[in-house]
Amino acid sequence: MTLPVTSEHVISCAIVVPQPPLLVPALVPGAVERTAAVRDATVAAARELAEVSPRWLAVGVGTRRDTIDPDTRGSFRGFGVDVPVSLSSAPTEAVPRELPLAALVAGWLREQAGADSVRVELVAEHTDVADCVALGEQLAESKERVLLVLGDGSTRHDTAPPGWPDDRAEGFDTHVRTALADADCEALLALDPAFAAELQAQGRAAWQVLAGLGRVGAGWRGEVLYSDAPFGVAYHVARWAGS
Repeated sequence: MTLPVTSEHVISCAIVVPQPPLLVPALVPGAVERTAAVRDATVAAARELAEVSPRWLAVGVGTRRDTIDPDTRGSFRGFGVDVPVSLSSAPTEAVPRELPLAALVAGWLREQAGADSVRVELVAEHTDVADCVALGEQLAESKERVLLVLGDGSTRHDTAPPGWPDDRAEGFDTHVRTALADADCEALLALDPAFAAELQAQGRAAWQVLAGLGRVGAGWRGEVLYSDAPFGVAYHVARWAGS
């Protein structure tokens, strides 16, 4: 499935990616090969998005509702290595500032893909479904024509550390995988916030913002490009294209 030329009025293509720090090779010097599969899938999807438009809108999860403009610089210093990132090719901020992981990964992917800029909209992890939908509907009319959605699935798969796995994690992420493959907005909106929190599925709110946006358009087609839980955490890479 190829991503479409975008509409002049609404976002009509989206990429869903995970946001683990292990995407950045410098942060996992001893595990670059073991983490290559999810990294390669994520970067390839981001490059597809850049081919459609060099100006991105991103949705990720943070501690509160916030907007981070493209003139911003940051660094992965808080994750162990000072890897600088910027949210545009010509940021105006002279000094990097602390950024949430979603914004750091969005900036890093922008650089890997060669896109010009990314504006990041953060939604709080425990935002209720109705508010996620309302934000998605609002963002559908954004000046940016493409969407990057960042978030991980459950951290409690059977490959997680001893004492942490939850038998329900597989069913939860199977539901997410199927919903993304089918571009099924209602299935994403059926995810229960409390249940997602129990399973430490941090991406739930961002996926439901996507679903709210998806309700605005019609004829969405989905495709899953990667879905696995190699380190106990589910990572999904998918693309949605609207008609």
